[in-house]
Amino acid sequence: MTRESETSVTVYVTYSGSAGARFDRTWYVERHLPLVMTSWSQYGLEEVTAFFPAGRQTGTLAICQCRFRDQGAVDAAFSSPEASAVMADVLRFTDIAPQRARAVSL
Repeated sequence: MTRESETSVTVYVTYSGSAGARFDRTWYVERHLPLVMTSWSQYGLEEVTAFFPAGRQTGTLAICQCRFRDQGAVDAAFSSPEASAVMADVLRFTDIAPQRARAVSL
């Protein structure tokens, strides 16, 4: 295990809803994820990646994987002045409340 993998923290942001729930994938990928990266890279966000299910169905509609330098970077990003703009942008692409979870190794 490398030192990076020992200290980096992965946060998953998931959006779950019905097949007809409003979720604008284009806005999410082209606007929201760049906003997240621009806003939080200064605090230690190193990478954001979006995953979508192959078809439109009820359940998980999108997953965002955010890799931070360490736990301090996560705390700094989510409590930063930029966090309010990131959170406000969510309403532009969905009405679904995002759920956040930290990944831990098994």
